[in-house]
Amino acid sequence: MLGDKRYLAVIPARAGSKGLPGKNLLPLGGKPLIAWSIEAALASCYLDQVIVSSEDAEILTTAREWGAATPFVRPAELAEDDTPGIDVVLHACQVLTGYDYVVLLQPTSPLRTAGDIDQAIERNEECGAPACVSVTKADKSPYWMYYLNDAGHMTPVMDVGQRPSLRQALPDAYALNGAVYVARIDWLQHTRSFLTPETAAYVMPRERSVDIDTALDFKMAETLMADGYVGSHLVSP
Repeated sequence: MLGDKRYLAVIPARAGSKGLPGKNLLPLGGKPLIAWSIEAALASCYLDQVIVSSEDAEILTTAREWGAATPFVRPAELAEDDTPGIDVVLHACQVLTGYDYVVLLQPTSPLRTAGDIDQAIERNEECGAPACVSVTKADKSPYWMYYLNDAGHMTPVMDVGQRPSLRQALPDAYALNGAVYVARIDWLQHTRSFLTPETAAYVMPRERSVDIDTALDFKMAETLMADGYVGSHLVSP
């Protein structure tokens, strides 16, 4: 709770995954992948309830073992490959009433910390915004990116005429990192999206912004943890 506002954390974790099968339960740093998000959420100063939404019995059992609540089994129709993620969040908000804000924490962001969750919530409050999402500075500017047509010819993503002559003069660009999404529930029910011109941003460093979708992403997270990066801290051996 922050002030008189109550916060519900939703960690969505279905069994199916095309990019990395069974990823939510894969062992990472001695824990199932989903455990990292559960532990960060439970350590937050502001979250009043931490739940896992899943259709899978093994995931739900694992979630309970690591301290999350599992107040319902996600309906099968909300666990398909093409199910919009917003539908899963809104389903949880519909089932669990009495909360003012929902905080979406994807289990594929294991390096996100409790501090990141709390700072995103604080950022949302400070800005007076209906929503706040976590981002990280892009390592490649969209001013230097191109589309390829069917013939393999290049078309710039950004108008070349808008491109500064010096690379150093390019404006910073930021990308969603998938770690934290905060929104006022009544607003989200209306917009059905965390992303509108009203949405505020919470900037996270790149080393905490790994979003696991493939085996390569998983290997990157393993490497960071093996090198001592756990959350925002470089851990001494």
